[in-house]
Amino acid sequence: MKRYSVFAIAREAARYHMGWERAWASPEPKPAYEVIIVGAGGHGLATAYYLGKNFGITNVAVVEKGWLGGGNTGRNTTIIRSNYLQDSSAAIYEKARSLYETLSQELNYNVMFSPRGVMMLAQTHHEVRGYLRTAHANALQGVATEFITPQRVKELCPILNIDGPRYPVLGALWQPRGGTGRHDAVAWGYARACSAMGMHIIQNCEVKGVRSENGQVTGVDTTKGFIGCKKLGLVVAGHSGQLAEMAGFRLPIEAVALQALVSEPIKPCMDVVVMANTVHGYMSQSDKGEMVIGGGTDGFNNYTQRGSFHHIEETLRALVETFPIISRLKMLRQWGGIVDMTGDRSPLISKTPLGNCFINCGWGTGGFKAIPGSGWAMAELMAKGEPGPLAAEFNMWRFKEGRFIDESVAAGVAH
Repeated sequence: MKRYSVFAIAREAARYHMGWERAWASPEPKPAYEVIIVGAGGHGLATAYYLGKNFGITNVAVVEKGWLGGGNTGRNTTIIRSNYLQDSSAAIYEKARSLYETLSQELNYNVMFSPRGVMMLAQTHHEVRGYLRTAHANALQGVATEFITPQRVKELCPILNIDGPRYPVLGALWQPRGGTGRHDAVAWGYARACSAMGMHIIQNCEVKGVRSENGQVTGVDTTKGFIGCKKLGLVVAGHSGQLAEMAGFRLPIEAVALQALVSEPIKPCMDVVVMANTVHGYMSQSDKGEMVIGGGTDGFNNYTQRGSFHHIEETLRALVETFPIISRLKMLRQWGGIVDMTGDRSPLISKTPLGNCFINCGWGTGGFKAIPGSGWAMAELMAKGEPGPLAAEFNMWRFKEGRFIDESVAAGVAH
């Protein structure tokens, strides 16, 4: 793999940029691999990368029914934070956030991590109490957050109306090292690094079935034929239920659409990420000047990846009061992603009833921020056969045993 650098740009400029190689190879599948990972999104590619980096396992295939990063990895609002309430949640999200800090240098690919800060507005007294509790929990967990005053909120985000009659700002939970990243670049960077280690990334290869023998996985049937493996990782977000059914078990998840939109580009006016749970919306400004806006999930189960008019109204009607500046902006584009929701709104990183088959799903509306930590934990689980400290609490049997990791409220607005 050629290193990207200013010297490489100068060298290629001298020869009219004819020497750039493909970022990753597109090979035909081999008859068998040591590990197959289904799903070439951020989580699947991160799992493959850390299998190679941390455990030296490089005989790996990542199979994807569409194109690399074409699912939720390319359909989110790119927020990165770790200010969760429960210890196990804070641990894995903080691991991910800390890995994002140096990911561009590690992958030699600019993922455009921007630690601009994330604030979660408290617009009711109940939220004030909740965020104070989270700030105290974060202090014990080693996660750097603080509860700030309305005046400090206004200093950090001048366009925010803190005196709204319906939704006054009473303070905010502030994480200075939270921020955003470039979603596509995260997938591309991991894919490039995986390909450089000799792993196969096989696109347009849909899994049609999972084969097993004596309770152990033996491979997958795909549109490109049967591919054997010793270990199988299912990392397919909203389609986890279908893959689990092929493998012979059920998952405690449901699939719903999460919608987002961006405005037309405007001059820089906001250099932080603001989340408002009371009005159920969140917003940041992209490097291109677009206001990136998201809200909650649809209220019914579905697999659509399109936007809808009612979502625009529900998300924006309250945000307009909090951010009067956006009232006359035009929407540029809108989309949806299929998210996988568990009952406690925390993920599954787990062994399954099928031997040597592992599952990573249930990230719901918060998958992008977790990609490096999720891949790190899933790789350890697949390499050792047992979960490490990051993944230990996220097994799929916790619902049967009543050991919930309840982040349905502590996580704030769904994203």
